[in-house]
Amino acid sequence: MTRIPLTQLPSDSATSCSTCAACCCQLEVMLITDTGVPQRFIETDDWGGEVMRRLDDGWCAALDRDSMRCTIYELRPLICREFELGSPECHDERRGMVGIYR
Repeated sequence: MTRIPLTQLPSDSATSCSTCAACCCQLEVMLITDTGVPQRFIETDDWGGEVMRRLDDGWCAALDRDSMRCTIYELRPLICREFELGSPECHDERRGMVGIYR
């Protein structure tokens, strides 16, 4: 298992994507509306639904691994748009990722 170098996550509500390990980019993302996601980032799940493709490392295929930023931000799926920065869900995912830091 590859470990990400330790990054101290802020404990207050001043959350920033620049201080995160793109936790939300490891979640399964169902495509429920058409936002223009390029076909190369889409695959069909076991139930026939369209989802964002993830690579063998578990991260979203649209994530730039060097910058940890979305390469299709303007075309990102609705669920990504609704996963609000600093929301309780965002903080829950960030806390859940603490185990990968060393």
